[in-house]
Amino acid sequence: MDATILNSQRRPFSIKLWPPSENTRKMLVERMTNNLSSPTIFTRKYRCLSKEDAATSAEQIEHAAFTVSSQHYEKEPDGDGSSAVQLYAKECSKLILELLKQMPRSEHEEISFSEVIPTVQETFFDISKGKRAFIEAEEAQELLKPLKESGNSFSKICFSNRSFGVNAARIAGPILASLKDQLKEVDLSDFVAGRNEAEALDVMNIFSEALEDSNLKFLNLSDNALGEKGVRAFGKLLQSQTNLEELFLMNNGISREAARAVSELVPSTEKLKVLHFHNNMTGDEGAVAIAEIVKRSPLLEDFRCSSTRVGSEGGIALCEALGMCSHLKKLDLRDNMFGPEAGLVLSKALSKHENLTEVYLSFLNLEDEGAIAIANALKDAAPSLGVLEMAGNDITAEAAPAIASCIAAKQLLSKLSFAENELKDEGAIQIAEGLQGHNHLIEVDMTCNGIRRAGARVLAQTVLLKDEFKSLNMNGNFISEEGVDELKEIFKNSPEMLASLEDNDPEGEDEDEDEEESGDEGKDEDELESKLKNLDVKKAESLDAPDSN
Repeated sequence: MDATILNSQRRPFSIKLWPPSENTRKMLVERMTNNLSSPTIFTRKYRCLSKEDAATSAEQIEHAAFTVSSQHYEKEPDGDGSSAVQLYAKECSKLILELLKQMPRSEHEEISFSEVIPTVQETFFDISKGKRAFIEAEEAQELLKPLKESGNSFSKICFSNRSFGVNAARIAGPILASLKDQLKEVDLSDFVAGRNEAEALDVMNIFSEALEDSNLKFLNLSDNALGEKGVRAFGKLLQSQTNLEELFLMNNGISREAARAVSELVPSTEKLKVLHFHNNMTGDEGAVAIAEIVKRSPLLEDFRCSSTRVGSEGGIALCEALGMCSHLKKLDLRDNMFGPEAGLVLSKALSKHENLTEVYLSFLNLEDEGAIAIANALKDAAPSLGVLEMAGNDITAEAAPAIASCIAAKQLLSKLSFAENELKDEGAIQIAEGLQGHNHLIEVDMTCNGIRRAGARVLAQTVLLKDEFKSLNMNGNFISEEGVDELKEIFKNSPEMLASLEDNDPEGEDEDEDEEESGDEGKDEDELESKLKNLDVKKAESLDAPDSN
């Protein structure tokens, strides 16, 4: 049951400020050590510490502040960590001052640092750092010692990245059983890699029995090549959970039988907020089973069913189920074979979601029909949409008016991708017009769209003036050499904003136009730009865009 290494992320979409890097933490300790052992306004008022005492105190202060801030961060799963960073700095400053205030005036007097710096009990036990390797009984006995300490406060454990054999599992089982009343989050992703099937199933059964009747909010079983046998090996654990809020089953070989087993063995999903099935071989029949889980999850906020080999029938079932989840914020259905019909059903579901902030619909074979319906639905829903990806859907300029109109309505948009479509200059220019006034825009990807000089120029001029903008990717298009030079001139003061154009084909042509090109490209492009650059996308619905209904 070998598994691909995949570091699953609880918070995959946003840039996070917490936790700080090890280097940052060490630098802070060094700074505090210097402040405690050097003349400052506070050390003059109280007294300086020796370099050795200052270093010891600084390490204790940093550890206490880090632990408190980490606990604070875990209580705000959708935050970016900024409040944790502020608390981290505040706690360090507070503890430094408290230490100095309680320091005796005389160097001959002693004080216990533990009296000043509070002991904060750890809540997160993590053995995933370091080299990926097998773990056997002797090492497990030593590694898991902190979990056996009386009165420990561990509520979260992560055994990912270490492969447990049966003997190591027998050591871990009783320890976990003794903690199951206090555990809230368990990460067992990638914990049987390289084991043969029989041993891996035995290990899963041991862990499942140990954690049966625990009251978990978070469970990650990803990267274990579970299949149906593996899912059923975790049956006792799954069936006993009534308060799960986050469930991850990514890269697990979830076939139709395994998906049915999941639906059967996870009966209570009323509180489920996050459900991820990425990179499985679920297929249509498996998707129908997953749809049943979605129907039973009214509080679902984050659903990922990408790269799961789902076609039109399964896509329709999933999309109908998603229509029942009114709290959805993040949706990722990328890399399936939905087709236009499932796209139409998805559009009806999306029209009900006011809370959506991130939508990933790339490589679904939506074509113009599905893309137009989805664009029309999103235009009147999801006012806070920040990310929209619809790459690789065979979308042409015919869908551009509806897409541009949708984009124009999303003023909080930060990331947009319509890569690997067939929008050409006409579509690119209309989308550029839709991006007027978007002050939060950070990234636009329009690679491989048959775009030439005119479309590239308008896109470049549109994004250049955005205060927060960082990246325009137009690689793999048909921009002339003069057009490339023009782009470089436009971005001469911010060259990092323009992604590489190494795969651009300045002589590229569409197959059906090989015989028809007149060679007067510059004239044609200027004429096209002049016709489209002032297009009012707010009135795009008048351009005969098909109705999604």
